[in-house]
Amino acid sequence: RTSTVSLFQAHETASRSVDDRIQEEKTRLQNLEMRRQTLFSSVHTYSLLMNLKNFVCNIGEDAELLMSLYDPDQSEFISENFLVRWDSMGMPKEIEKLNNLPALFTDLSSSDLMRERLFLVCQIIRVGSMELKEGKKQTGGLRRPFGVAVMDITDVARGKIDDEDKQHFIPFQQIAMETYIRQRQIIMSPLIPSRVIGENEPLTAVFNKVIATREVNHKGQGLFVTLKLLPGDLAQVRKDFPHLVDRSTAIVRKMGFPEIILPGNVRNDIYVTLLQGEFDRGKKKTPKNVEVILSVHDDEGNPMQKAIFPGAGYDGITEYKSVIYYQVKQPCWNETVKVTIPIEDVCRCHLRVMFRHRSSQDSRDKSEKPFGMAYVKLMRGDGTTLKDGRHELFVYKVDVKKADDAKVYLSLPATLAEVEQIQRQTMKPFHHSGVIPVTKDSFQIATLTCSTKLTQNVDLLGLLNWRSNSQDLDQILQRLMEVEGGEIVKFLQDTLDALFNIMMETSEKETYDSLVFDALVFIITLIGDIKFQHFNPVLETYISKHFSATLAYRKLTRETNSS
Repeated sequence: RTSTVSLFQAHETASRSVDDRIQEEKTRLQNLEMRRQTLFSSVHTYSLLMNLKNFVCNIGEDAELLMSLYDPDQSEFISENFLVRWDSMGMPKEIEKLNNLPALFTDLSSSDLMRERLFLVCQIIRVGSMELKEGKKQTGGLRRPFGVAVMDITDVARGKIDDEDKQHFIPFQQIAMETYIRQRQIIMSPLIPSRVIGENEPLTAVFNKVIATREVNHKGQGLFVTLKLLPGDLAQVRKDFPHLVDRSTAIVRKMGFPEIILPGNVRNDIYVTLLQGEFDRGKKKTPKNVEVILSVHDDEGNPMQKAIFPGAGYDGITEYKSVIYYQVKQPCWNETVKVTIPIEDVCRCHLRVMFRHRSSQDSRDKSEKPFGMAYVKLMRGDGTTLKDGRHELFVYKVDVKKADDAKVYLSLPATLAEVEQIQRQTMKPFHHSGVIPVTKDSFQIATLTCSTKLTQNVDLLGLLNWRSNSQDLDQILQRLMEVEGGEIVKFLQDTLDALFNIMMETSEKETYDSLVFDALVFIITLIGDIKFQHFNPVLETYISKHFSATLAYRKLTRETNSS
């Protein structure tokens, strides 16, 4: 029999052991928190490394996985997509990538990581027939919504979870076809669960609903990923973590700029989101199955080859085809692609959108021609790029002979905003009298330009292109001081180059010296502001490595002494 004393001693030993374990865990958490605070206080840009280890899902057709970072409180996608193509056998299309599909989400600022909630979300697109059923006569190659998967990564982003080897399971939630939901509601409406998600719900609504549900009946289906937060931008991470980030790692950019844009960091990306539309059914008994076909063309109508990127991890494509929603009058796509073309070509390029009804029967589908067309130029008449935000596009009827003729449709108004501007200028209602009739259909896109070379501010553009309007130089320099600070710091190197070039190239005259000096003082004061103080190193880098305007020294010294 065990004595009372030995029981007490065993209890004491166990108690000490528990206390030691608690203390160890406290110390570990404190060290992690100290390391996290040190990391967050000294770094402005972060990267999140994700590795997709496996995707378990019984689809039976090819699939596309589109993964991105998402803020559910703002219903906002923070990053572009990481694209993975999966085959009908349940393997990656590139078999050598099995169990190893790394992606680095870059340009994340501390404010991104400190959002109230941050999620890794995945949209699963099925590529095949309209409905999942047997039959050789069905149209193939159609992109159809199939499901989503979401994971709360707030603790990973804040550095509270730091285990690069731990595999996280992200449960899969299937999306139901609208026709299935309608049938279920008619037959057994009291029994249909309210959590069923319909295929035509906007993507943000689908993600928000799954996030709110918490419990997903996944039946063992889902994604397996590892996650690790790394301090630094892409260049820094490649240097510090070569064993984690190599050539096989897909680079997933933020849809926006990092907190600091270093000199020499050139970017020229235009994000285009196919938002939603409303389409007349015409002679059909049911609404159309609308496919949107997006391409980029020059002013002569020639397609820009491989200019569209549906997701990081793959090369560009010339034509992007949207997901198709079955018999829906007002489809909501919410699909974002990246358009990347040489800076010098942007001024003569436009987006062209074609609309086509896709029949589920192959024989009928072959005879279906595009029924509508829309377009929008990437650059406005004043030389600034298309404004960020929503654009309501006119949908024109497609006359096959004229639809490809850019000279014909480029003379027509592209957006509702253009027509409203014409009406304000003429003070008369606008009547469409173009050679291509306009339809009753409507279509919306959203654009976001992330460029260190293309500005949406006409006054800053005036400075950057000052040689073209040198007669207005005094007005250009005065207007610069009215430009919003965020736009100036984005183009800091080009702005400083322009100011010093004005000093150098007008060295015979002193007309503009004081205005240039005032502009430089304005910029330096701006960077001294608490909002932009993290751009101080950028200014120092510019002065030490990029500033080479020798003649400007003398003028600056003179202006400094006289002020």
